[in-house]
Amino acid sequence: MGKKKYFFFDIDGTLTDRSTGKVVPSAALAVRKLKEAGRFVAIATGRAHYKAEKFRKDSEFDHMVCSGGHGIVIDGRVIENRPLDYDRCLAIYREAISLGYGVLAAMDDSEKVYARDFTFYEQAGIRKEPTVYIIDENFDPADHEDIYKLYVSIPGEEEDRLTLRHTLGSLRFEPEYLMFQPDDKKGGILRMLELVGGSREDVVVFGDDYNDLCMFDPSFYKIAMGNGCSELKEMADYIAGENTDDGIYKACAEHGWFAPIS
Repeated sequence: MGKKKYFFFDIDGTLTDRSTGKVVPSAALAVRKLKEAGRFVAIATGRAHYKAEKFRKDSEFDHMVCSGGHGIVIDGRVIENRPLDYDRCLAIYREAISLGYGVLAAMDDSEKVYARDFTFYEQAGIRKEPTVYIIDENFDPADHEDIYKLYVSIPGEEEDRLTLRHTLGSLRFEPEYLMFQPDDKKGGILRMLELVGGSREDVVVFGDDYNDLCMFDPSFYKIAMGNGCSELKEMADYIAGENTDDGIYKACAEHGWFAPIS
């Protein structure tokens, strides 16, 4: 028995085995048992909605925080999927272009990116994920209503040249380019709670890597996977076993979360 809890799971390295990309079977079983017990169970991922939606369906999640916290899916329906701050994006785009760097701009939630020339490709090569490139010498993001992501072909040692980079959240997963995209999973969780009437004190988050640090809020119950980074473990209330060693299932069983809520 117990009160309702709101569970949010990262995907890579938490729900899935990084070596296979597949959901760990015991994690899938844990999610199913949590749902049967009446718990609120959701994904919390930095992936764009178009990237995460198939995983959500295949993994039988009804709810999802995606797009780095800007996307909210409730009962399988997209409630919102907000773009980046338009004026700040446009200013970063203009500065990067003026400095001679290539910029790819995602103007919607899809694989499509736009550029006015091949500078990004010449400086950084192709992106390491499925991408549809649209090269148009007349392209100008100011002609569009929304900007969802920017990719700037600026190497790490030159980042200081981009003086406006701190005005938006940025991530660097590849040495060749800097990404500007939402990075606020905690904000997405709080927005989800607002929409479904939940309390932050009843939130349980599971994560494993640096990009999960942002959702390890002091008011949440924070679980770091045993295969997670040391910084996340230092912030955790509980350290589970490795995800491939049934870490999620064992943590839920130990806390009694498979029992039906009162």
